[in-house]
Amino acid sequence: MAETFTALLVEKSEPKTFTRRLTTRSLDDLPEGDLVVRVAYSSLNFKDALSATGHPGVTRKFPHTPGIDAAGTVVSCDSGAFAPGDEVIVTGFDLGMETDGGFGGLIRIPSAWAVRLPDGLSLRESMILGTAGFTAALSVFKLEQAGVMPGDGEILVTGATGGVGSLAVAILAKCGYRVTAATGKASEADFLKGLGATDVVGREAVLEGAEKPMMRERWAGVVDCVGGDTLAAAIKATRYGGAVTCCGLVGSPDLPLNVYPFILRGVSLHGVDSVQCPMEPRLELWKRLAGPWNPGGLEEVASECSLEGLEEKIQAILKGQLRGRTVVNLKA
Repeated sequence: MAETFTALLVEKSEPKTFTRRLTTRSLDDLPEGDLVVRVAYSSLNFKDALSATGHPGVTRKFPHTPGIDAAGTVVSCDSGAFAPGDEVIVTGFDLGMETDGGFGGLIRIPSAWAVRLPDGLSLRESMILGTAGFTAALSVFKLEQAGVMPGDGEILVTGATGGVGSLAVAILAKCGYRVTAATGKASEADFLKGLGATDVVGREAVLEGAEKPMMRERWAGVVDCVGGDTLAAAIKATRYGGAVTCCGLVGSPDLPLNVYPFILRGVSLHGVDSVQCPMEPRLELWKRLAGPWNPGGLEEVASECSLEGLEEKIQAILKGQLRGRTVVNLKA
């Protein structure tokens, strides 16, 4: 008899109507894969909330268990890549999108999706980081590859109280960069400075003068988690030879921009995709997150909930009411 476990199940009851409930599922309900992992922790991302509410850009097949992040212990691995008892992290690829994800006690996936938990991180800490931390690290890595160094000037982080933004602030500060955090939540200034931000500005300060073709040069580099007008303004205000990374579209997927910053200032724009990131840089970045890029004080950006508490958190993240990271404890 196949093992059973508790999972959040999203069901489509009729067109454009979705329900969520905790239920008991079986290993036989999961898709094929050579690796079975008992999930200890997951985390809540905006993409998970979209999947949980039936957004077709994330998930089209129902019933479905969301959760694009999972950390836990190997139960079995047919390929031999891992041994029972090994601790692993799974982020990206198709987990939690069309493949049942980390909001269930077991996942079954291709072993090629998993990363061995690096020394220096606990399973829980890996999920405080999760996709958000990995995306933040990949953004910093892109700035580094573009030649933006700590002594070059201010780095702007937009959407700074969100999961990616808050961890980008912390990682950049740990690496010695001077960080300006932009947020629409003025009350979170102390939180952001505690993460290492040198300065905190409102989103309106980033947009000031954005109606012009070019803005006054200010940023040596940018980690943008918002998109839309905010990203356009950040690019217009980036200094000569600077670099901008783009990983979010909560503001808008459109980019209202001319080509002047690219032609006249040599600004470069780098898209950041953590889903299909190849394994070699994936392993390198998790190694850095466990070591020199570990910002420390991860608990300062984290809150925790059980599967039973997920519904409240899903509603909150959709309304932009969460800050930092929410860890889902499946052992609770």
